[in-house]
Amino acid sequence: MTSVRQVQVTFDCAEPERVARFWCEVLGYVVPPPPEGFASWDDVDRQLPPERQGSAFACVDPDGVGPRLFFQRVPEGKVVKNRVHLDVRVGTGLVGEERLAALESECARLVELGAVRGQLLLADEHNESCQVMQDVEGNEFCLD
Repeated sequence: MTSVRQVQVTFDCAEPERVARFWCEVLGYVVPPPPEGFASWDDVDRQLPPERQGSAFACVDPDGVGPRLFFQRVPEGKVVKNRVHLDVRVGTGLVGEERLAALESECARLVELGAVRGQLLLADEHNESCQVMQDVEGNEFCLD
């Protein structure tokens, strides 16, 4: 029996590179180097048929801990709430006003990157406050 050791999170989107670069900034991820024989991802892209150029982009955790994020172009736009979303952990170990201040600070940084602030869901019995956000293409995620 084979066990799963790594996962990749895939996003459907209109502009893969734009969304990938947003998430690089959010998470401190990086764009991996292009395949051997190519100086850049633009060089890789130019080798594809015109209809596939710009159709995908990826980013990775430079420490190799987090999952690879893959962004693929799809023709349809987003029409409903995500069934799966990322939770970006902020202020882990903080409680009360300190936790809310950490959430607010990170929220402000992400808004500068193009994110949209949504509803703040206040602390539950586990002291888990969550700031609902949307990325540059409207995909929901949470700061918690």
